[in-house]
Amino acid sequence: MKKTYKLLDIDCGSCAAKIEDRIRKLDDVIDVKVNFMGQRMILEAPDDKFDGVFKQAKKVIKKIDSDVSIAD
Repeated sequence: MKKTYKLLDIDCGSCAAKIEDRIRKLDDVIDVKVNFMGQRMILEAPDDKFDGVFKQAKKVIKKIDSDVSIAD
């Protein structure tokens, strides 16, 4: 499964790169792309594990930049 999310209040390209790098290292992540200019994240993980991966990804994002939120 692949989903695109809008990232609100992401402040810098460096933060986007850190978020992408850390999420990529999570178990079961097939691919992730964080686009600072587009304020978007594309997350891909197996269908049966997607919800768990997404929860972990949200925690990573908050840990790196607590101001960033994900619009559903």
